[in-house]
Amino acid sequence: MSGRGGRTTGRSGPVLLGVRHHGPGSARAVRAALEQCTPAAVLIEGPPEADELVPLAAHEEMRPPVALLAHAQDDPGRAAFWPLAEFSPEWVAMRWALEHGVPVRFIDLPAAHSLAGGDDGETADGGTGEQEGGDQEAGEQGAGAAEVRIDPIGVLAETAGYDDPERWWEDVVEHRGGGGAGADALAPFAALAEAMAALRETYGDGGHDRDPVREAHMRLRLRAARKEFGDDLAVVCGAWHVPALVQRTTMTADRQLLKGLPKVKAAVTWVPWTHRRLSRRSGYGAGIASPGWYGHLFSAPDRPVERWLTKVAGLLREEDYAVSSAHVIEAVRLAEGLATVRGRPLAGLTELDDAVRAVMGDGTDAPSLLIHDRLVVGEVLGEVPEDAPAVPLQRDIARSQRTLRLKPEALERELELDLRRETDAGRSRLLHRLRLLGIPWGEPTRSRGSTGTFRETWRLRWEPELAVRVAEAGIWGTTVLSAATAKAASEAAGAAHLAEVTALAERCLLAELPDALPVVMQALSDRAALDADVGHLAQALPALVRSVRYGDVRGTDAAALREVATGLAERVFVGLPPACPGLDADGAADMRGHLDATHQAVGLLGQPDTERRPEGNGLRTRWAGVLRAVSERDTVPGLLRGRATRLLLDDGELGDGGAERLMGLALSPGTPPTDAAGWIEGFVGGGDGGMLLVHDERLLALVDGWLTGVPDAAFTDVLPLLRRTFAEYESGVRRTLGELVRRGPATAPRHPAGDAPDAAVPGFGPGLDRDRAAAVLPTLRMLLGIGQHGFGDDPPESPRLADDLTGART
Repeated sequence: MSGRGGRTTGRSGPVLLGVRHHGPGSARAVRAALEQCTPAAVLIEGPPEADELVPLAAHEEMRPPVALLAHAQDDPGRAAFWPLAEFSPEWVAMRWALEHGVPVRFIDLPAAHSLAGGDDGETADGGTGEQEGGDQEAGEQGAGAAEVRIDPIGVLAETAGYDDPERWWEDVVEHRGGGGAGADALAPFAALAEAMAALRETYGDGGHDRDPVREAHMRLRLRAARKEFGDDLAVVCGAWHVPALVQRTTMTADRQLLKGLPKVKAAVTWVPWTHRRLSRRSGYGAGIASPGWYGHLFSAPDRPVERWLTKVAGLLREEDYAVSSAHVIEAVRLAEGLATVRGRPLAGLTELDDAVRAVMGDGTDAPSLLIHDRLVVGEVLGEVPEDAPAVPLQRDIARSQRTLRLKPEALERELELDLRRETDAGRSRLLHRLRLLGIPWGEPTRSRGSTGTFRETWRLRWEPELAVRVAEAGIWGTTVLSAATAKAASEAAGAAHLAEVTALAERCLLAELPDALPVVMQALSDRAALDADVGHLAQALPALVRSVRYGDVRGTDAAALREVATGLAERVFVGLPPACPGLDADGAADMRGHLDATHQAVGLLGQPDTERRPEGNGLRTRWAGVLRAVSERDTVPGLLRGRATRLLLDDGELGDGGAERLMGLALSPGTPPTDAAGWIEGFVGGGDGGMLLVHDERLLALVDGWLTGVPDAAFTDVLPLLRRTFAEYESGVRRTLGELVRRGPATAPRHPAGDAPDAAVPGFGPGLDRDRAAAVLPTLRMLLGIGQHGFGDDPPESPRLADDLTGART
């Protein structure tokens, strides 16, 4: 088959324009070549199934970067993308053809074969996992070793004496302007085709074992186009393929290569893309390190260095950096000077970054990191028109986004929702339903403001591959509501553990799926009745109680959930004490987590509300009895006994001296040191345990006395447990505890002459120091606005005020 990288008047044959995918220099050259040649048809490397989608590229609502998405109809998870940016040569060729009324055909291997070939998870052939000249994944080189994947641009750069292929390509192509008026626009393509022919002669297919099949299909499509349009054609493809397209082969040989290829039924559409995805080298990325910079080189009409540094200055000023026009001028001079010294035709990103660091960043890298994220890569999200083919679920999502004014964006942002507002409640429902469908557009996060249950905080970012998730979720229904309902029912039927069903019930309440909730509740009741494992029951209870709580906030009838949660709690109460004795260290640690989770759940479920929940107090009372039984049983591991004691103390269920009595028993000489250390870890472990010892010196004295009496032989066994316990405290708490231990027992407090010392207040030494308390009275009276009086000088209208404030008795 004949073909050239250029054509002169009077000569026939297709014009082969070998390009580097996503290269602005190649894009400019393609546009100039098409203007010179004015072909009758344009052939582009890409899946032929997308031929019918070409007219949408001229739609006024189409904004690159976009991508062709192909997926198997019976398995949407098998998908491939062909990303296109405004500086992609294929996109430029497509837009030129549409503007001039020239037909466009895609000639690469059909997606039906690519998807069937097992290349799921990345673009199959010709997409983002590119294998053409100029944008391949780098591979190790070996002379004559066809089994090793080579990087053609890397080979050419090394031949030219460059150690960086990207730098060579920029110096030779991207940073050089056109040849001026009258120059042959096809000459660069002829030179690149000659270089690639030499590489193919040396390396064959370069280790890209699927290339012969793809190129055979390209030749067949090229023959068909010549029959339809004649020889006046322009072919835009990876430069690596040009030598194969001019290779003389027979149609029979090409068809033989394609014979027997697996095939699936594929669907193709346009989807939005992002610059950040273009910058990734794996997954659905295209391996472009600087898509924002390439876009600037392509769109800047002139003086790209000055215009770029002006953008940089604008960004830094928005971020409150002190940058003026003088900084821009000096940065331009420095960047151009560096390019001259380094022998480059134009200042590249390396020179610009050096200039920004020296002139605008005062030698620091902070501005450079910001510039790289916001400008060099960028957060551009493309747009596709509504006319583009889409599954019904995608259209329903788009309608919901417009109704709720929730626009998808590539830049990550936080969204605060007030569930008392109808619009925010609708946004919450949509986001929760999408998460249930496996479309994580938003992730819930902790709110930095109110902690009320009527508020939610989401972190949103729309990723291009979510289009695949939407296609996969389309099997569940045509709307978000119906799909989420169907998937929830299916997950309830297939759940293997009780905790999975309770978590699903919580998600159904958050997503407000009334039709799915009865199915989930039935599955929950069945699982709970059959599951006798206390650990499973305790693990399932918190999510169920949260569901009851969210149901109250969102106005959902959660009576059935409350009934199941109460029954589940009762079963935990009965089964927990017998399950605790005899546990090893790992089992005790797991059971401690169940103990804490159940305590929190009972606190929510048993909130006192006599009008709506008269059983609340009784539930808390029964739980306190369970904790008391655990805390006093010798066969229970010390970690659990200590934790149960702490929970009782926090709830005020231990009388005067109750905690001291239990601690004294646990730390008695007859208790094994490791068990006693476990008790301490359970009692004062966690971030707030240190404050308990700080404010209750009697408990601290018990711990101190026990520790000093630990035998030398057992001390090495106890030390890791204690170290783990006290390491959780903040440094200030540890310092205070050290000072208290060094000081020893508290001295007797001072009090006015003639006054007897007050009775001891639990946890605060032998009595109240009224002199120290009186020192705050002037400030306290000023804050309360009741006038200034000295200690013991009662105002006439309030004779007992001083005594009331200090707690003294007269």
